[in-house]
Amino acid sequence: MYFLVPLYAGLKFSLENDNNQLSLYAIKAMPSQTGFTAAFFLSLRLAAVTTVLTMVLMVPTAVYVHLKLPKMRRVLDFVTILPIVIPPIVLILGVLKAAPTWLKASPYLLSLVYVILSLPFAYRSLDAGLSAIDLKTLVEASRSLGGKWLSTLLHVLIPNLRAAMLSAIVLTIALVLGEFTMAQLDLWTTFPVWIYQFSQLDGHIATAASMISLIGTWLLLSLLVSVDRSQS
Repeated sequence: MYFLVPLYAGLKFSLENDNNQLSLYAIKAMPSQTGFTAAFFLSLRLAAVTTVLTMVLMVPTAVYVHLKLPKMRRVLDFVTILPIVIPPIVLILGVLKAAPTWLKASPYLLSLVYVILSLPFAYRSLDAGLSAIDLKTLVEASRSLGGKWLSTLLHVLIPNLRAAMLSAIVLTIALVLGEFTMAQLDLWTTFPVWIYQFSQLDGHIATAASMISLIGTWLLLSLLVSVDRSQS
């Protein structure tokens, strides 16, 4: 009830016109609204860059800690939980104060900050995946057959971590597509910022955009899960 009642209310409101009659005008009018396309594709680009950076950073790190520094797992658990403890507004203000001018002029500064925000979710997904496999045996078998570290990571470990990586990717994308505070303070109009700004002009269209974002994230999750199962 906690999830379904607000979801039903949002869908009902987004499928009504100003006369409270059933209508698809909000969905049809959404793509033609000022700033919609730019905000939507900016969020998609930020999600793609953030996902790539997070996977490149966290997969080798998690593997190395599990394999070589198991005692450091508790330290890494503590470090990766800090983005949840530190308020996003404090984090982005500190980054804006310290970042060079050329980086502050780029929207991809948000991707770097989103990598930090995604650490608690991405690391725990990967940590669970690594704990579920016999990492040491797989690595030793690959190395004994002449496999180099990069080849072992790409052809042995990543296929066994597919489900964990898919979970981390979905959580990272969902975070980027829903994050508002940092984008607003960094003065970039991402999709959530556009929804907030446009809600002051037309609540039906803004609510419809929110519902599409939510349903789109669910569909993406379902697609990734189905792909993972079909390849198992």
